[in-house]
Formats: sequence, structure tokens, C-alpha cells
Amino acid sequence: MTDYQIQPNTRRCAVTGRELQVDERFYTALVQEGDHFLRKDYSTEAWHGPPPGSFSFWTGKVPEAAASPRPRFDDDLLEECFHRLDDQGDPGKVNFRYVVALLLMRRKRLKFEQVIKEGDEERICVTCISTGVKYQLVNPRLSDDEMARVQEEVFKVLGWS
Repeated sequence: MTDYQIQPNTRRCAVTGRELQVDERFYTALVQEGDHFLRKDYSTEAWHGPPPGSFSFWTGKVPEAAASPRPRFDDDLLEECFHRLDDQGDPGKVNFRYVVALLLMRRKRLKFEQVIKEGDEERICVTCISTGVKYQLVNPRLSDDEMARVQEEVFKVLGWS
């Protein structure tokens, strides 16, 4: 299976071509094309929801170019949090674990394998790089606002806000 590299913020709207300004809210969608993900950034006026074929999407604000990087967090602690939330049925915990899994994929602790669709339910399959253990996570299909709230919660737990 192929490793996925996610590009940094392009600072340019994929629809209008307009440069995104510092502190401007933007949306990002990951679209799988062949064996890689393509990142597409959107201005708020050009965002009409995730494009067809999107694997994931999120929102953020354009940082200053010279802004210092976010504080580092402990990847082992993040992975432990992911494991502690296994088999949790509470929707808030399911949402939290899903966002943590996306972070762990970005941090190369989990490897994306495939998407499984069963009826109306969609699951992502990932493998732990260090142990080889496979996991299936329900895609909670978060709205833009829900994704933003869960991201904020995760970032607070990580000490990013």
C-alpha cells in the first residue's frame, strides 16, 4: 500500500485562484486521485461542501508566513488516546477518535488502507505502523461546523490552543 503525503496549505483557493489572506478562514478537502491524496484549499465563498470523492475535509485559518510552528505534542500520547477510545459508542468519542485517527495518519503513525461502504455506513481501514494492527473506524460524516468543533476539542487536548 502507498504512503500518503499531504501537502501544506497552498494559500490559494482551488476554485477562484484567489490568494487566501492571513487569518482568513479556509476549507480543505483531501481527494484521492490514483494512489495519492490531493489537497484542495477553498475560500469560504467558494466552499459549497466537500467535492465528490473527498476522503476528508476540515477548516482552519491561514497562519502568518513567519508564524512559529505549533507546539510539539507527544505522538505516543496521541496514539494512546486513540486506543483508549476503541469500542466507545458515545458519538462525541467516536467523532474525537476519528479526528485523532486523521492526525495519526498525518503523523505517519497510522496508514490508510481503504474505505468500506456497507449500506449507509462508511468505514475507513487503517493499520498501526508500529504494531501492524488493523482498525476500522466509522466515518461520522461530520458537518463543517461539527468538524470545526471536534478539531478545536482535539487541539485543546493537545495543547495547541
